[in-house]
Amino acid sequence: MTTASANYLKTQEFSGFTVAPHSVNARLQVVTLAKHTLDRFVDLTANWSVQSIEYKPFLRFAVADALDKSCDYQLGKMLNQIMLDRTTGAFLLEGDEQAQAQFEDTDEQRDFFVKLSTAISHLIGLPNFDAMYGKFYARFTVRNEDNSDSYLRQAHRRMELHNDGTYVDERTDFVLMMKMDEKNMEMGDSLLLHVDEWQDLERFYHHPMAKQNIVWSAPPSKNIGYSIEHPVFFEEDSEGKPHMLFIDQFAQPQNMQQGLYLYEMGESLENDTNCFNVRVQVGAMLVVHNHRWLHGRDKFVSNPGLTRELLRQRGHFTR
Repeated sequence: MTTASANYLKTQEFSGFTVAPHSVNARLQVVTLAKHTLDRFVDLTANWSVQSIEYKPFLRFAVADALDKSCDYQLGKMLNQIMLDRTTGAFLLEGDEQAQAQFEDTDEQRDFFVKLSTAISHLIGLPNFDAMYGKFYARFTVRNEDNSDSYLRQAHRRMELHNDGTYVDERTDFVLMMKMDEKNMEMGDSLLLHVDEWQDLERFYHHPMAKQNIVWSAPPSKNIGYSIEHPVFFEEDSEGKPHMLFIDQFAQPQNMQQGLYLYEMGESLENDTNCFNVRVQVGAMLVVHNHRWLHGRDKFVSNPGLTRELLRQRGHFTR
């Protein structure tokens, strides 16, 4: 961490929430909302149904404003500061112990989670349309058995480190992943690796293939009927440091050089010892700068009753 980001190394208290470094990696900031903050948010958004938020895009900004108002307009400013600072660029947002204790497995609770995730996404940017689900967000369930055409729902294998948005023609600056519910779960933690902590970054960033276009396309379940081309290292930030777009499942190498470059990159990422696990509670969400962090998921322990419902929002920054 740089000296300029020294504040991120200590717990900070704000109106209705706190921010503290994650115990494993201080780049990841843990934002904890107080129960009274969430209660006020519930009151302020009580007249807006999830359907109305889906039908009226402007209501999503009103929902975001309601959450920020519940924190005396300190939350949005802090979340944007975290996301835009390269030394951090990610946060785990959760309720405090009192809030967590009241979460129940009900449709009403799930609607609240949709509202909360919508507030967060619209405080930092604007979600893209998710073609897989047909809304500005996606909800999907991981179960013990699966025969889908990607690793997203496959519980018994590790989902390798990757960036989202590799196969779409719209910018994907951030990814929000929220846990709506889970039962009979063991393991299955989120996996994170900051690009700057990838030990082989220089090797692959300065490789002859680093700026060559790769073809990317998605399987039928993603509902994307086109392919696109872009390099893995598709741009640099304002400091001249690399932004990445990589996923092993959807790359379509056209020659031996591309194939081996991508294969060796995947092997390097999966064996990097700076990758760390993050446990996400029900009702909590992990939000990452998509071009500065790679994310994945550890495998689950098999259980016939295993189920995990997730919500995802992906979009671009607007500030």
